[in-house]
Amino acid sequence: MELKIVNELKQVIIALLAGVILAIGLNFFLIPGNIFSAGFNGVAQLCSSILNKLFQIKIDTGYFILLLNIPVGILGWIKVGKNFTYYSILTIIATTFFSVVIPVQRLTSDPLMGGLFGGVLTGAGVGLSLRYGFSTGGMDIIAVILNKTTGKSVGVLMLIINMMIILTAGFFFGWQSALYTIISNYAMTRVVDGIHTSHQKLTAFVVTTRAARVIPALNRSVVRGVTVLPSKGGYSGSESQTLMVVITRYELYRFKQIINQEDPQAFVNFVNTVDIAGTFFNEEQQAKISARATQIQRK
Repeated sequence: MELKIVNELKQVIIALLAGVILAIGLNFFLIPGNIFSAGFNGVAQLCSSILNKLFQIKIDTGYFILLLNIPVGILGWIKVGKNFTYYSILTIIATTFFSVVIPVQRLTSDPLMGGLFGGVLTGAGVGLSLRYGFSTGGMDIIAVILNKTTGKSVGVLMLIINMMIILTAGFFFGWQSALYTIISNYAMTRVVDGIHTSHQKLTAFVVTTRAARVIPALNRSVVRGVTVLPSKGGYSGSESQTLMVVITRYELYRFKQIINQEDPQAFVNFVNTVDIAGTFFNEEQQAKISARATQIQRK
């Protein structure tokens, strides 16, 4: 029970931290330089900036972020699940709050630096959220809904929205603004990929003489399939087993801990995996399998 409370508190802190990081990236770098983020945050920026430019109506970007995400959040609550959507909504509210509270001010007069730092910070906020199992709202929630209901990707829709953001930015604020928006979005995606590493796969080859201890420990903690290959040391001539396991880069630290705990003498070789075919459990499937195994053990 205490562990569950600690984990929930950790999730809340991450959601608030992601909101702060996103707000800083927007208010200190992107908004002052008329450089626009990707997805719903970029749409919110455009709404705020165009209203101010054409009608001299000043409404903070944060309010538009909240407004655009309300219907998406409700849909996510119904279609995806309460836990994922709860923390996503918390991140959206935190981003809105800090975007309004933190004053918009230009930290650099160089638009290139503004675009890069803005992209890095917004990417850090998005990547941090995704790494801990929720999102910053908008297209992230729509992507999860589409994936769960249809199995299709939201990539084309994301590309269309981002292209519309870039073209609108160029039309209203000059094509230099559009070019810096492209640079900022590229920086953001690179940072997201660097932080949220669950899509990057590794194949681990573990040479061990304690397979009977290592395999159950991996099944309990990592929940990945293990292929056992009989092996023999070329120099020592001793019999051993080579365990082949495909994991995500996000699971690498935990994987190393398990191997070191169960067999400190094991030899492990990690190889980058280009692509996989067949069943590879996502985080939700892993959680269900782990919960089912726990119930069986209790019985």
